[in-house]
Amino acid sequence: MSLKPIDKPAELTVEGKSYAIPILQDAMGNRALDIRTLRKDSGLIAFDPGFASTAVCESSITYVDGEKGLLSHRGYSIEDLTENCTFIEVAYLLLHGVLPNRVQREKFSQLLNRHSMIHEDMSTFFRGYPEGAHPMVVLSAMVVSLSAFYPEIEQSADREELDMTVTRLLSKLRTIAAFSYKKSVGEPFVYPSQKLSYCENFLNMMFSSPVSDYKIEPYLVKAMNQLLIIHADHEQNASTATVRQVGSTRANLYAAISAGICALWGPLHGGANQAVIEMLQMIHRDGLSAETVLEKAKNKADPFRLMGFGHRIYKSYDPRAKIAKKICYTILDKMNVQDPLLDVAIKLEEKAIADPYFQDRHLYPNVDFYTGITYRAMGFPTAMYTVLFALGRLPGWIAHWLELRQDADQKIYRPRQLYVGATQQNFVPLEKRP
Repeated sequence: MSLKPIDKPAELTVEGKSYAIPILQDAMGNRALDIRTLRKDSGLIAFDPGFASTAVCESSITYVDGEKGLLSHRGYSIEDLTENCTFIEVAYLLLHGVLPNRVQREKFSQLLNRHSMIHEDMSTFFRGYPEGAHPMVVLSAMVVSLSAFYPEIEQSADREELDMTVTRLLSKLRTIAAFSYKKSVGEPFVYPSQKLSYCENFLNMMFSSPVSDYKIEPYLVKAMNQLLIIHADHEQNASTATVRQVGSTRANLYAAISAGICALWGPLHGGANQAVIEMLQMIHRDGLSAETVLEKAKNKADPFRLMGFGHRIYKSYDPRAKIAKKICYTILDKMNVQDPLLDVAIKLEEKAIADPYFQDRHLYPNVDFYTGITYRAMGFPTAMYTVLFALGRLPGWIAHWLELRQDADQKIYRPRQLYVGATQQNFVPLEKRP
C-alpha cells in the first residue's frame, strides 16, 4: 500500500456537527480526502459528475501529471519506453511490474506467437458480418466470444493459468483485429507466422495477400511499436474505468475487455483519432483556413468541434502527442509522402497554441491529433484507427483488471446519485388515466 494518512485529518462541519475526514497521501505526494465512511457517519454523499475529483482505487501501474505534462508506467517515463522498448516489453512491464530480461522477453515472445491463432470455428463468425461492418463491432464481439472457446479463466484463480489467459488474449486480439479488417474489405485472412515478431505479424496479416506480397519495412515495425506503446495505458480513463467496473462484478477477463473496447469506441475517447482525420479531410476539402476553423471552434453557436485538442487531464502539451508528431514526420519522410492533411494539422496547431482563447483553456494537441495522419500514410483505413488504439491499450486494461482482482479493499462499483425526479404520486388505474 502506498497511501499514507497524514497526521491531521480534515474537518467537515454540517449543521453544527463536525466530522473528521482522514487525508491520504500517495507515492507522488498527491492528497485525497478519504470519504469512504462519509455517508455512514454523516448521511451525506459527494456530488462529482464524471468523477473529475474522485479517486476510485489505488494503482501502481501508471502515473499522469497533467499540469507538468508527464506520463510514466511503473516509474519509467513514456519517452524512455517509446525510444528504447518494443511494445511487448512495455506490455510485460505493465502486466508483471518489471521490464523483462532477455530470457523473459524471449519466452514471452514465443508464447505470444504460439497462441496467436484463433480457434478455426471462430472464422465462421467473421463471415456472418456484412462486408463493410465497422472493425470495432467485430472486435468487441469476437473478444467476448473468446470466453466460449477458452473458458478456463472462469474456473481458475491459478496465477500460471491466468498468465496464459492474459498472453493468449494479447496475442489473439492482434489476429482478430487484422481479420476484422480483412473481413471489412472482403479479402481472405492472412494467418500469423511463427517467424515474425508481434508488430511484424500484425502488419503482415493486415497488408499481405495471395496476390500481393507485403514488404515488412523495419521503420514501419518501429513506428508500429511506438504507436502501440503511447496508447498502452493512461490511468483511469473512460475505457479503463469501464474495464474495472465490469471486473468489479467478477465478470471474466474477456467480458471486461470487450466492455472496454465498446467504451473506447466513443468519439470523445478512442474514436477521436478517426474523428480528427475526418475533420482534417473536411477542412482540406472545403478549403477552410486555420483562422476560419479556430473561429468556428470558438463560436458556441456553431456545432463544429475541434477534434484532437484538449484533454481531461493534461493542462499542458500531451507528452504522447509530442511523440506522435515526431513519429508522423519520420514516417512521411521515410515513405516520401506529401500529405496535405499534415499541412492542415500543422497550421491548426501553430495558430491554436498562439491564440489566447486556447492558451487560457489549456487546449493543446492530444495523442489523437497526429496519429491518424501516420496511420493513413502506413496504409490503415480510417475505420481501423480506433482498433489500433484498442490493440495498444489492451495490456493496460489487462493490468488494471489483474490489479483489481488482487485488491482486497475493492468493492463492486456502485456510484450514488442525486435524485431530481417526481417525489410521490397517487396511482391512477389504467381505465381512469386521461
